[in-house]
Amino acid sequence: MTEKNSLKLFFIINPKSGSTNIDWAVEITQYFASLTHTIQLYPLTHTCNVETIKQKIKLFAPHQVVAVGGDGTIKLAAECLINTNIPLGVLPAGSANGLAKELGISPIPQKAIDVLLEGYTKKIHITRINNHLCIHLSDIGLNAYAMKKFKNQNRRGMLGYFFACLKVLWQNPVMEINMKIGNEIIEITAAMIVIANATKYGTGAVINPIGQLDDDEFEVVVVKKISLREMFKMVFSHKTYDPDKTEIFQTNALSIRSLKRVHFQIDGEYLGKVKAVNAVLIPHAVEIIMPDQPLSISPT
Repeated sequence: MTEKNSLKLFFIINPKSGSTNIDWAVEITQYFASLTHTIQLYPLTHTCNVETIKQKIKLFAPHQVVAVGGDGTIKLAAECLINTNIPLGVLPAGSANGLAKELGISPIPQKAIDVLLEGYTKKIHITRINNHLCIHLSDIGLNAYAMKKFKNQNRRGMLGYFFACLKVLWQNPVMEINMKIGNEIIEITAAMIVIANATKYGTGAVINPIGQLDDDEFEVVVVKKISLREMFKMVFSHKTYDPDKTEIFQTNALSIRSLKRVHFQIDGEYLGKVKAVNAVLIPHAVEIIMPDQPLSISPT
């Protein structure tokens, strides 16, 4: 690795993220021990908030801010960096690491940290949904309900999420939805609706095969029916969806009204039940550090 000019890097570390035994604080400290870059580690606590972190960033004046955690930690870091010119790095210390997988960032600490010094930066869009930022994926319905189950059970990691999904699948929850996209009003019955900046979940399931993080639209993926064939496409074949079961819309603004209160999550954080969801695109909102590869994937 060829060392660049000396940099200042501010690491926002979520000590509660993930289900592995990797001590990211140790890995980061050891990596930079022999280099001339200056680092500051900021472990998150239950008293942390955006304004506190912004103040710490301002005092340190870093060249990069790095989120060390899952998608929720990345979202928090992004909230601190909107309207700044400070690039955001990602170290995948979470359980699912959806955005890190989207960007092609390795889960191996040394390789992931290499990207901070050897990668390139690109502006990506994000969405604001019900006054929350979303940098990866948000949804209502089945997956959000599984997130609630996952949060309240002892089993963690991907296996824990799988068992949480099994608990809700048999209930086959259905939502009666009124959806406004542009000037079009759509009334629809769905098991799940995804507001997607990215293409895939941390499980690897491709929910949004046409998504790109650096364009001027997000996708609205309406899963009308739970289908084993459609699930196989999402996880394995990535072939075109059956529009009778799964339909994709593109927009920069969305309004959803549900007849009943429905489960709601953003970037892996369960946010309770809602009857209304409003989303708007924020173009070129965050400059993110990534390996030298395409942002989006194509269906195969």
